[in-house]
Amino acid sequence: MFRKLPGDETHNLVTTTPDTAVVFKPAVVTTPAILTLLIWAWRLLSSLTRATCRHPLATLLVAAPVVLTFLYGWRLALLLIAPPLAGLATWAALDRETFAHCIGRRLLAWWRLIWIYRRHWQPVMIVSGLGRHIRGRDYLPRLGKVTCTTWADQVTARMLNGQAAKDWTDRTEALAHGFGALSCRVTVLKSGHVLLTFPRHDPLAEPLPALPIPDEATVGPVEIGKREDGRPWRLKILGTHVLISGATGAGKGSIIWSTIRALLPAVAAGLVQVWALDPKLMELSYGKPLFGGHYAASPQDCADLLDAAVTLMQERAARMAGIQRSHTPTTDDPFVLVVVDEVAFLTAYQADKDLKRRISAALATLTTQGRAVGIGVMAALQDPRKEVMNIRNLFPDKIALRLDESEQVDMVLGDGARDRGALADQISPNPERGAGIGYVRLEADPNPVRVRAAFVSDADIRAMVSGEAA
Repeated sequence: MFRKLPGDETHNLVTTTPDTAVVFKPAVVTTPAILTLLIWAWRLLSSLTRATCRHPLATLLVAAPVVLTFLYGWRLALLLIAPPLAGLATWAALDRETFAHCIGRRLLAWWRLIWIYRRHWQPVMIVSGLGRHIRGRDYLPRLGKVTCTTWADQVTARMLNGQAAKDWTDRTEALAHGFGALSCRVTVLKSGHVLLTFPRHDPLAEPLPALPIPDEATVGPVEIGKREDGRPWRLKILGTHVLISGATGAGKGSIIWSTIRALLPAVAAGLVQVWALDPKLMELSYGKPLFGGHYAASPQDCADLLDAAVTLMQERAARMAGIQRSHTPTTDDPFVLVVVDEVAFLTAYQADKDLKRRISAALATLTTQGRAVGIGVMAALQDPRKEVMNIRNLFPDKIALRLDESEQVDMVLGDGARDRGALADQISPNPERGAGIGYVRLEADPNPVRVRAAFVSDADIRAMVSGEAA
């Protein structure tokens, strides 16, 4: 139809408007039933093939009884299967560790893949937001291999295109609850693939007694506790500096005294000297005779001792310049470990501003120039805020024990450490359960490792001083 436009009547303009709209319907293509059945059969065959390749032992144990029963009847099948089962039971009873390594953990991994992860994968991914349900179709990250260690399940997953590792680290709590685990940690394996670690139990729940003093003098990484995977925790002290942060009662003294205990043979051999700064007069004073006169408690004495360490560092640097780039401990030039308990008292809380400046400058000088000439710093503090400890980034290796706030984890270990599983703010305040437990982030590895330091009691320290410790 035609309609005259309003406005200037001298222009004979017209326009047309349709009375009806044309609706286009998409063509519907019907998939033949035979094609659908072929697709289902192919998927079933592919799944069986993948399961057989990934879990050959579990598949054999399940398929063998079925095949034997079908071919020869249940009596003969039972007769053939009973001896191998009896042999496996005997093996498990006589050598449980070897059986678990060769067979037990593989069977456990297969069972948990089927019963826990594959069964719950789709709902957990959708509800947590890592999967998408679009137009009736689920788009899910692909579940990969499940490996069982002595204490945890390690699950590989392929991320959806466009996902980032942070999408997973932001949902670790949802993943842990979804799969019934204590916690979840996310590690990037390679582009597009992540490793999810779900602990089945806590191998560090029990306190560790003081470790035996080494038989040989060593300045290399010293054993001071246990890692979560069951291996010994060896702390590097030569060629680095170590910052220990934790709330009151978190176990900072366990790390300090376990380190000193492991260094006793090297101290006796003249390869190591421990210089102690103890402004609280409560922690390091127990072992004062072990420090060979290098002990300070008052702020003035602490500043003087740090200045002496700087002077020694500069003298060594002048002597080594152009000759060698790294220090090798000898009896003439021993490695010097400067241990500072509650460093924040010296750098922030004391009233004398001149002493604070001296101490801060000396610590900054030692942590920037000392490790090349054989002088290391091990500092412990409660409050990791920058205004309290403004040189914390000068410590290559960091240890976070129990902390009061989640933000403090990244203050100590660096940005993103808590997202990668360093839940130092969730460590139990119960001394028996949580003292000495912490997370270590080394200079060479950004992924935090959960550890527990051995507890060195007052009686152990007195035995160390008297020379009766074993």
